[in-house]
Amino acid sequence: MAGGNPIRGSRIGAGRMGESDRGESAPRRRLEFFCANGHTTRLAFAMDAEIPDTWDCPRCGLPAGQNEQTPPPAPRVEPYKSHLAYVKERRSDADGEALLAEALAKIADRRTPHS
Repeated sequence: MAGGNPIRGSRIGAGRMGESDRGESAPRRRLEFFCANGHTTRLAFAMDAEIPDTWDCPRCGLPAGQNEQTPPPAPRVEPYKSHLAYVKERRSDADGEALLAEALAKIADRRTPHS
């Protein structure tokens, strides 16, 4: 079988590589970000790009800053609170007892036959 497939043996993107094919790359600046666990992240930004104050560390997820001596602290994680915990923040035990007594009185009043 003469001829065959002319694409055989090549792959997407195969061919000459270089600036002449892709155009000029934008000038970049390389910066390092440091997290509280001591990880270093090296990133390249375009010269005209706005540089963020913090960057999430790809290894541990903590925020990383540009100052190696004082990296940003880990965010404080609030524990899960139940509905009851939020209610107890707003009401005292005496308020709760009064509301419970009022609700029980309403239920008892509905159950009592009125003649």
